[in-house]
Amino acid sequence: MSELIRDPERYRPNVGLAMFSRAGHVFVGRRINGRGAFQWQMPQGGVDPGEAPDIAALRELEEEIGVPETLVDVLQETDEWLYYDFPAELRRRMGGPYLGQRQKWFALRFRGSDSDVRLDRHTPEFDAWRWAPLSETPALIVPFKRPVYEEVARRFAGWTDPVSPR
Repeated sequence: MSELIRDPERYRPNVGLAMFSRAGHVFVGRRINGRGAFQWQMPQGGVDPGEAPDIAALRELEEEIGVPETLVDVLQETDEWLYYDFPAELRRRMGGPYLGQRQKWFALRFRGSDSDVRLDRHTPEFDAWRWAPLSETPALIVPFKRPVYEEVARRFAGWTDPVSPR
């Protein structure tokens, strides 16, 4: 992914999760209280100070969709951070020091059943969810995040083949 030179301190550290089903599709959730188009996304969340990205990824998995780390296998982590900028209007509304987010993305294989996904474990961020082909996720996300989703779809395409149950 062609990147501008960015000051990492100006971008909030974040993790993104591409959780693959055995059929090779990824989890997407519909943002609660979302407005307009592009309300579907893969789980993502902030990295706490001093927290390693892989630990943050498994914590966010449980917090956002109620899936414990015992029900996933970590397949891949992006080597470098992927960046996106907040649109100017959003940056003004949010305030704070960040121009956008920098994300480490993780490909995970879900070993549970659909009933193991619990959107109500913590403060809900999604009000619905479904499995979607990874290649379709860039069209579901808000446009300012789309280049990152395109890159994630490219890098994790090898995990989209169905796998046999164990």
